[in-house]
Amino acid sequence: MKKIKLLCFAIVLMSQLGFSQKKKIAVVTFYANKMVDFADLGIGADVLLKDVLDLRDNPNFNLTPLLEQYHNNFFNTYSKELPFELLPESDVLNNAAYQAFEPKFDLSKYQAKNYLMYDKYKYIYEGLGGQANEVAVAKLFADKADGVLFVNIDFALEKGFGIGGTATVKMRATTRMALYNKTGEKVFAFSESERSKKTSVMVGGIPVMSPEKILPMCESALTELMGDLSKRIAKITKKSEMKL
Repeated sequence: MKKIKLLCFAIVLMSQLGFSQKKKIAVVTFYANKMVDFADLGIGADVLLKDVLDLRDNPNFNLTPLLEQYHNNFFNTYSKELPFELLPESDVLNNAAYQAFEPKFDLSKYQAKNYLMYDKYKYIYEGLGGQANEVAVAKLFADKADGVLFVNIDFALEKGFGIGGTATVKMRATTRMALYNKTGEKVFAFSESERSKKTSVMVGGIPVMSPEKILPMCESALTELMGDLSKRIAKITKKSEMKL
């Protein structure tokens, strides 16, 4: 009888303290954009787009190790700062409904070259005009998760110091994370970015776009981004569980 009373007391106490299990979230996209943005350089697409496409298609421009590093840090380190739990990736990637899902704004074979997906993740557009995808994929996991999380990284060249057509350039790495609840309503969406320590040059107003120059800058920028990302994620997502 005494044990029963103690158990009842513990249940009441935990209830009063607001005890509850953490909400569960399914990560539904995880990819890197291979199209390096160059808008900050003030160069027209007719001048640099071919070089960017050539870089994208060059096997030496291999972002896979960078994406793997970011993925491992996200699931092994950053996830511990989140106010919710992540579903095991196998529950998402091996889900037949997820693999069969055809999102709105699905990629053509040519467009798919722009994105490097981690493992069996699908490219699912979210953001402006993406409500159909956000609602549909949230419903896919509504019986297992309280929401869905979209994660990606991209890279952009930025002009540094210089005179005329000769200047330095740096790379900026940006990660976007967007969380939607089980009905597809946005809980939060934010981007965090950092510039690389490594630099390259512009000659005649055109940056050197070889993998040997660009890839180390991407790596440097991502390293800077990951530096204190745990703290930034924790601060931004602190109250998000209450909105799920």
